[in-house]
Amino acid sequence: MPAESLSFAITPRGPFSLAEAATFGFGQRHDDAFDGVMRLAFCLDGYAEHAGVEVRQDDTPAGAGTVRCTVRATANADLGLVERQVARVLSLDHDGSQFMLVGERDPVIGALQAAAPGLRPPLFYSPYEAAAWSVLSSRRPARQMMQVRDRLNQAHGRTFNLAGRPLAAFPAPAALLAVGSFPGIPDDKLRRLHGVASAALEGRLDVGRLHGLGPEAAMADLQAISGIGPFYSALIVIRGTGFADVLPVNEPRALALTARLYHLDADPDPGQFRELAEPWRPFRTWAAVLIRAAAPRILDEPAPAAS
Repeated sequence: MPAESLSFAITPRGPFSLAEAATFGFGQRHDDAFDGVMRLAFCLDGYAEHAGVEVRQDDTPAGAGTVRCTVRATANADLGLVERQVARVLSLDHDGSQFMLVGERDPVIGALQAAAPGLRPPLFYSPYEAAAWSVLSSRRPARQMMQVRDRLNQAHGRTFNLAGRPLAAFPAPAALLAVGSFPGIPDDKLRRLHGVASAALEGRLDVGRLHGLGPEAAMADLQAISGIGPFYSALIVIRGTGFADVLPVNEPRALALTARLYHLDADPDPGQFRELAEPWRPFRTWAAVLIRAAAPRILDEPAPAAS
């Protein structure tokens, strides 16, 4: 079916930097340069259609210019659904001015906000794609599996021409279930990918359902999917649904950076981390992501590789 060009605009509430989002380097993305356009290609929520989106931001001194989106999608795609999903993926569905209040309460977070102005957590396109990436990347180098996933997208997903570049979206669950074998994906991983696809078709990976469960129950629920343990269930829930106030108490990198930023003698244990993070509410997820992304800028160390 031919693609239709549509558009919408999102006015950020509070600071937002599209350049920070585009070069973040996380999960589905591995761009290290920004040409003024962030290109997105994904399965729409509901997992039956695809959309490709060109995202641009107006240049304003305040750092919260309007985000303008040009959409390439099938004629059946719901523009409102595309807009809501893009807003979630870019964390534009939250009021970022409220996050700035966290920086006023905690000078360390304030310093990080100044070092990375307008940075908000970029998310996976959906819990489905976060779960699929979890299976693909488990015990494998991330860069290697990004290449495998990109080839899978090109072969079985949908490719969009976005601002002069092709970008392929991940296969919809029904298409993924039809893949009998694929170079670079061992049979056991493919079986687990099929389990993820089946869970998506059953509605178990719907954003609304996971939000309704709440973060803790959602993490426990997702561990029923083969290949999804505690670490990856947390990844899916926190970085695939948009929960803004979940604290990653068992994430070694965040704990190590927190110890350095707050001049602690050792990495905080979960109880200490929760106590230290109280001023970050209701944006503890955002604060933890900011620590991982921006701490190297003020600690004078290399940023971590994409995960």
